[in-house]
Amino acid sequence: MVKQYIGKMKGEPANRPPPSIGDALWSWVGAFLGIAGVGWISAQSIEAHALLMVGSFGATSVLLYAAPESPLAQPRNVLLGNILSALCGVIAWQFLGDNWIAAAVAVSTAILIMQLTHSLHPPGGATALIAVIGSDELHQLGWGYAFFPVGTGCVLMLLIAIVINNLARHRRYPVHWL
Repeated sequence: MVKQYIGKMKGEPANRPPPSIGDALWSWVGAFLGIAGVGWISAQSIEAHALLMVGSFGATSVLLYAAPESPLAQPRNVLLGNILSALCGVIAWQFLGDNWIAAAVAVSTAILIMQLTHSLHPPGGATALIAVIGSDELHQLGWGYAFFPVGTGCVLMLLIAIVINNLARHRRYPVHWL
């Protein structure tokens, strides 16, 4: 029984070809434009220029621009997963404060909610965590955190993903909307 349990952990060999330089460059262009767009809007909109730049957007960029075919990168998952996770984080922070219990509640509840709503997006866990451990400026946003910066940034990155990923002949994005 233990041998069988341990055997499950050895995995299978990865049989995938290396990405082409062209594909990697499309990913670079998309990520650059997505993050630059979020940064530009942030600089135009609010005094704390880094406020719109949520750390989980880096991981969202990996999915949107380097793995656009992934179910986790589809619009429903990106938008709903991040917004619901942000709301979980805000609720946890409001009820439990800025501590490790609130962080654990925020992330685990975000995962539960994303799974139940079929909107699983791994960066959502970070979005929930950031709502708890974020700066005073972020905490002052309260419920607004879920919509600006999170919702606004996701919409912008999704629009850029739709344009950039469909410029490449071999890419199609989104694979599905809902």
